[in-house]
Amino acid sequence: MTTNNVSNPNDTQEQTGGIPEEEFKRLIKALHDNALKALRFKFEEDQVDGQVLNHEVYGPIFTYKIEVKDGHKYACGFFMRELLNVFQNNEDPSLWLASFFLDLMDSEGERLLPMPPQTEDEAKALIDNVIVPYCAKTIRAEFPDELVHVDLDLNEQHGAVLEAGFTSISDGNNVCALPLHMLIAHHLLNRDPAEPIIQGLYRIREEHGLD
Repeated sequence: MTTNNVSNPNDTQEQTGGIPEEEFKRLIKALHDNALKALRFKFEEDQVDGQVLNHEVYGPIFTYKIEVKDGHKYACGFFMRELLNVFQNNEDPSLWLASFFLDLMDSEGERLLPMPPQTEDEAKALIDNVIVPYCAKTIRAEFPDELVHVDLDLNEQHGAVLEAGFTSISDGNNVCALPLHMLIAHHLLNRDPAEPIIQGLYRIREEHGLD
C-alpha cells in the first residue's frame, strides 16, 4: 500500500513565506480579531472570548470559547494554517467557524477543552481506548459501501501514525495517514480527529475517479 500523508496543520512556513517577526505578529492578531468578529456575528446573543497560544510544535493555536444563555460553555481550537486558508479562500469564514461550535452544542452538556494527558501511559490510553476506536468507527461509517483498512503503523518520517485506506484500490495512492500526535492535538482542541483522514480518503477517491 502507498501512503498519502495528510499535510500537517502546523506547517505555516509555506503559508507565511518567512515574513518578518513584527509582520508575523500583526498577522496573528488580525487572524485572531477576524475570527472573534466572525464568531460574534454568528453568536451575537452569546459571550464569545478567545486567545492565542504558542505551541512549541504546532505554532500559534487559536482557541475560542462561547458561553450561551443557559450558562453552558463550548470551546474549540484552530491551527494557524487553517485560519489563513479559511479567511483567504472561504466564501463564508463565519459559517465555517460556527459549524464547529454548533456540532459541540448538539452534544449533551457543555464542552470545554479536554485536559491533556499528563503521562505517557495516559497518552497511550487516550490513543488506544478513545481516539483510535472512534476514528475507525467514524471512518468506516463514512464509507459504508467500501472495505476500509484502518490500523496503526510506523512511518519513517512521521513516526507512529494511524492509517486508513481502501482495499479495493490496488494501484497508486490508496492510504491516508496522520501522525498520532496530530490525532491527540485535534482531540484536545475539541476537533474531530477522524476528519482530516476522511478528507484525505475523499481526495484519494477523486484521484481514482470514484467520486
